[in-house]
Amino acid sequence: RKMLEIAARDITLCGQDPKHDLLLSGSRVHFGTAGAAVHVVDPAKNEYRESHLADIYDAARIVEKMDNIHFFQRPMVARDIDDPAALDLNTLYAAVKGTTKHVGVSFTEAPFVGPCITMLHDIAGGEVKWRARPFVSNSNCFVVPPLRFATESCLVMEETVKAGMPVLLLSAGQAGATAPASIAGAVAQALAEVIAGLVYVNAMVPGHPCIVGTWPFVSDLRTGAMSGGSGEQGLLTAACAQMLRHFNLPGGAASGMADAKMPDAQSGYEKGSTAVLAGLAGLNMVYEAAGMHASLLGFCLESLIIDNDMLGQCMRCVRGIEVNDNTLAISVMKDVCIGGPGHYLGHDQTIGLMQTEYVYPSVSDRSSPKEWEELGKPVLVEEARKRKEEILAEFHPEHISSDLDQLLRSRYDIRLA
Repeated sequence: RKMLEIAARDITLCGQDPKHDLLLSGSRVHFGTAGAAVHVVDPAKNEYRESHLADIYDAARIVEKMDNIHFFQRPMVARDIDDPAALDLNTLYAAVKGTTKHVGVSFTEAPFVGPCITMLHDIAGGEVKWRARPFVSNSNCFVVPPLRFATESCLVMEETVKAGMPVLLLSAGQAGATAPASIAGAVAQALAEVIAGLVYVNAMVPGHPCIVGTWPFVSDLRTGAMSGGSGEQGLLTAACAQMLRHFNLPGGAASGMADAKMPDAQSGYEKGSTAVLAGLAGLNMVYEAAGMHASLLGFCLESLIIDNDMLGQCMRCVRGIEVNDNTLAISVMKDVCIGGPGHYLGHDQTIGLMQTEYVYPSVSDRSSPKEWEELGKPVLVEEARKRKEEILAEFHPEHISSDLDQLLRSRYDIRLA
């Protein structure tokens, strides 16, 4: 109870660019990436390949251009780097080099944190500036469900807290395996675990910014395999969001993953149904909400672009309906129906609300069948591939200057070409 009194609330996760700052307060909702996929999904070849460091950088560049993906947490493992210390450093570099949005990363061991923090000081312009606006958070699996602390991760957490880095306290039990099979039991265990993490952090630094990561997953009890795209996953995440709202704690959980191996119809219904549930429940940080397939084993760059449209619709649902004298439109009805044209198409209110009341997809198709034929019968995944290739060919982030980049490369073992 004492910890709940002093735990940080209404925290801000900073971006390198302040326009991307995220306020975690009340039922404000932010969607983003996360995960540790070991494969990249290639829809053109209908196959999976190993994920590399360059893929993390490319994903960050695409996220920078996606309006409805609000933060970038490392979604893949760079399997072309064997050394764990180099893996941590280069994953961090690729992420902060690729986007100005808030970044989330993890660290393998406590001794690997120091060099990464020093590099962040260099990027921020010094330790004071970094501590004033920490634009990277530590995703920390501090617990091994059920109900045990993970020593190595706790030691990492101590180092990041000392360094002024916000922490995502992540409890990732799997219902039916490492958490109770009942939905209520899985939520209860996850809540107990993350509150234990809050006690841990606040014992070190009272009021340190923490994202409470109640993150239970679902098992397909026929096989024991994880099912990230299931309806039960949506329920678990929404229930966790409601419990975090009950305690008024800034929180995050996973929703928007797909069991589908490719960006197809199954992917669409799995992602859309689970992501909107998390949003409507008021979850502050919805992780793994874009790009993720095969229950976290595969990540698809084309899906980032498709899912950006999907998340735009989810955000519109979250925003809800504004009801007032103007939006009820009684006077507009009089204009149209009494001596008016009998329709609302050209009315001032209709035109005025086009960009505020409605959202419009970037790559999804809303044309008529006739128009669709005239356009050459575009296929959604192919349109997303074209947009991906356009971004990667033309967009080269410059928020880290070439001089600073050369300095970083001279001081650290940077392996991104």
